[in-house]
Amino acid sequence: MELTLLRHAPPHQEYYGCYNGHTDIPIDIACFEHAKIQPLLHHQFDRIYSSDLQRCTATLEAMGVTAFIADARLREVRFKPSIEGKTFAQIEGQEDFNSRYLDSKESWHKYICDESFEIFQARIQSFLDELPKDKNILICSHGGTISMVLSLLNTTIENNSLKYLDHITVSLR
Repeated sequence: MELTLLRHAPPHQEYYGCYNGHTDIPIDIACFEHAKIQPLLHHQFDRIYSSDLQRCTATLEAMGVTAFIADARLREVRFKPSIEGKTFAQIEGQEDFNSRYLDSKESWHKYICDESFEIFQARIQSFLDELPKDKNILICSHGGTISMVLSLLNTTIENNSLKYLDHITVSLR
């Protein structure tokens, strides 16, 4: 199986740097960098999957892709209501913030997420377990979701994240 992971297009500027999680916000089509997705347009995919949130489905539609399967399991991690939609600076200014939360990924996850690491991991693993093993697959999703997929596949990337419209292909045999 060849798995290509695509991070969705950028949202409008006011959402940059925010913990957007399950908030269903649109992409900013004016910031859609067509050159970044050109290699994907010439590749034949057997199946295309997307998070069901519009920043992913609209990304595929802007690419001219209409035959895809939307799956809620590909959503970003669910952040706590007090975190959702805020920037790090806003979170850092919250009364209950403590810099010790930054000491580990686990403590940071517990502080910002309404979905435990184990539940998030199980949600992504259940999606991966159902993928056909002999297909070339494109998945359009979110930064945290893609990081979790790569972690579950024991694959790392530089800086451990993709920018908007970046993609990575992983071959699984």
